Amino acid sequence: MTLIELTRLLARPLEATLQRIRVEGVEHLETVMAAHGRALLLTAHLGNWELLALSHRLTTFDLSIVVRPLDAPWLDAMAERLRRRTGVELIDKRGALRPVLEALRRGRMIGILMDQNAARREGVFVDFFGRPASTSRSIALLALRTRTPVVPVFARRDADGGHTVRVHPPLPLPGTNGSEEAIVELTARCTTAIERAIREAPEQWLWSHDRWRTRPPEEGRA
Repeated sequence: MTLIELTRLLARPLEATLQRIRVEGVEHLETVMAAHGRALLLTAHLGNWELLALSHRLTTFDLSIVVRPLDAPWLDAMAERLRRRTGVELIDKRGALRPVLEALRRGRMIGILMDQNAARREGVFVDFFGRPASTSRSIALLALRTRTPVVPVFARRDADGGHTVRVHPPLPLPGTNGSEEAIVELTARCTTAIERAIREAPEQWLWSHDRWRTRPPEEGRA
């Protein structure tokens, strides 16, 4: 269904798709942008997550998204064409730190998907549906070092064929800026927000990613 919807998006005027997207909680985004001038948007492969790039046009704020090139070249080319058509700025996940910091400096929102397995060198282990899951530390590190609010935003496909984008209040940031404990604490809060959104519509989560592939060292020894 997601693939069909995205193919239609490429073939039809953007306004036709925008009419089928509802945004709830935009006041949370407006409050954060008014107070801080930038935001980190936490999201997941839930509903038609690609429509999040388009839905930013229903706000007054500029959006950049961190992306990983897809393994299939034809699919990656289609995804890039689609994303650029929505007017977002694309930041390659490889070497993303400097472009992300620059985009934050320019007062943009940065969208980051954070529901996939992370290599042990890139992640920290936090609870996800009752099991330790290696989770990227990137959004927590960025938020803590730049004191940028993390705003959870998730898409959901509705029964009438439309889509609802729900913006949640920003997550509270730990007091310390860059300690390992603070990074783990904020990463856990991000993961809890994702789990809560998935529980509302589990059939709409792209579960086929092996989310728990990387295991804690002590499990390997056991």
